[in-house]
Amino acid sequence: MEPTKDNPVYPLELSTEAMVQLVDEAMAQIVGHIQTLPEQPMSYTEGGEELARAHVEDLPEGGAPYRELLHLIFDKLLTKTYNCASPGYLAYIPGGGLFHSGVADLISNSINRYIGVWVASPGLIQLESNVARWFCQMVGYPAASQGLLTSGGSLANFTALVTARRERLADDFLKGTLYCSDQVHHSITKAAMLAGFPADNIRMVTSDERQRISLDRLRELVDADHRAGLEPFLVVGSAGTVNTGAVDDISGLADLAEERQLWLHVDGAYGGFFTLTDRGRERLRGLSRADSITLDPHKGLFLPYGTGCLLVRDGAALKRAHHVVADYMPPMQDEPDLVDFSEISPELSRDFRGLRVWLPMKLHGVGVFRDALDEKLDLAQWACKELQQMDDIEIVSEPQLSIITFRLRPEGLEEIDLTELNKRLRDRITARQRVFLTPTTLDGRYVIRI
Repeated sequence: MEPTKDNPVYPLELSTEAMVQLVDEAMAQIVGHIQTLPEQPMSYTEGGEELARAHVEDLPEGGAPYRELLHLIFDKLLTKTYNCASPGYLAYIPGGGLFHSGVADLISNSINRYIGVWVASPGLIQLESNVARWFCQMVGYPAASQGLLTSGGSLANFTALVTARRERLADDFLKGTLYCSDQVHHSITKAAMLAGFPADNIRMVTSDERQRISLDRLRELVDADHRAGLEPFLVVGSAGTVNTGAVDDISGLADLAEERQLWLHVDGAYGGFFTLTDRGRERLRGLSRADSITLDPHKGLFLPYGTGCLLVRDGAALKRAHHVVADYMPPMQDEPDLVDFSEISPELSRDFRGLRVWLPMKLHGVGVFRDALDEKLDLAQWACKELQQMDDIEIVSEPQLSIITFRLRPEGLEEIDLTELNKRLRDRITARQRVFLTPTTLDGRYVIRI
């Protein structure tokens, strides 16, 4: 294919025929890939280093045929990856990558409108603002709340931490201390580091037998820091930990945060969207009392990677934390119902993320997503019951949401031998390339996660 043959003067501008051909040939590859997902290997990366080294290349001076490039992507590079969208991918937190969102990204990248400032694209920004408002409604936030889409939970957690720091501490903030459980996602500790806090300012609170933060120990640490002349300002709760899907006592955290005047941030990147279901809402009771919440639509709504979200109950706090002035920028909004995304986040340039959420949500309505999440809760309970019926299988943590941890534990084996036995078990399961499971460590025990 020679997409520039019809326009030799401006070779980057494709003809109508070339554009259609480009998309049609890509679509044939995409549809074929999706249709064969159940038959594809789950995690076949053997030989990946050789593959990567074989494709190290210098800056290309000339072009290559389009079909040749598609062949490289789909028939070579894609074959040695974790197959995250496969039905057998039960590792980490799967990212479904709805096809609808892929189409939305094609549209948003093709129309290529700037949405960092309201005046540049009022209607498109309103569309993305509607998405953020829907998420605020899902968690029970008031009308004064504000949300923004991010590249993922890590940037959302960082933005929340900086906002809390700006709201609760003075410019000289190095006496500020923050608190999270020993099961918290590592993006929290990274966010604290990037926000300027020394590692010694981060208090890792022990968790209980169900991997939930200990409120008694948290209270002790906060009070001790107050007595030492430090400034406790932030506590982070988990609405679904990565290790086991554990859900902290969010209502208890909210009570303590109010008593001690702490900012409560809830990392619900994995589990927050389960609040759409009746069971999830019960387990996440108190979520609406958090000052800020991280959600990941690329987890809980099955969207493509690169779609995170931060919600803040007092939306004006985001603008207070991020507002700056520059002579070359257009006037910003003072209207409470209108938003300049560059004024409420670290990003000035950003892609139009809202369409990849808006399009599938508008096509189906929220009920379809609610049913899909309910199904995941059912599947986790079913898998747990099936495992309990197997000889020598120990359920280490039952699902609080949709994660189970287990191990093979025959009588008479020491812990070191159990570790090696379960490593071999996991290796045998994943070697078949039908199901991909990953391990973790709980209280020194090697366990397998679903």
